[in-house]
Amino acid sequence: MHSLIAQWIDLAGATAGQLLRSLRDKAHQWWYFLEHPEVPPDNNQAERSLRLAVTKRKVSGGSRSMERFQHTANLLTVVQTCRRQGRSVIDLFCTGSNCRF
Repeated sequence: MHSLIAQWIDLAGATAGQLLRSLRDKAHQWWYFLEHPEVPPDNNQAERSLRLAVTKRKVSGGSRSMERFQHTANLLTVVQTCRRQGRSVIDLFCTGSNCRF
């Protein structure tokens, strides 16, 4: 791969050249997942975690204040954390007879 990058790096345009230089200089980072199978080769989990927040923003039209935005972000973080841990959000907020749902 290094020889192919060296062959094309001077012939590539600015954007492609930048990508090739990144591949050359950071190959240990780009291909880390090949030597460590526990590391996924993509960031699909991160994108799936953001999907709920993006959908909520699109449906509701977003927040009208930074304070409300922060409250929404905090709540969505709790929801996503519970999902990842296989826990119920309702059970988390309901303790004994002090349930507001």
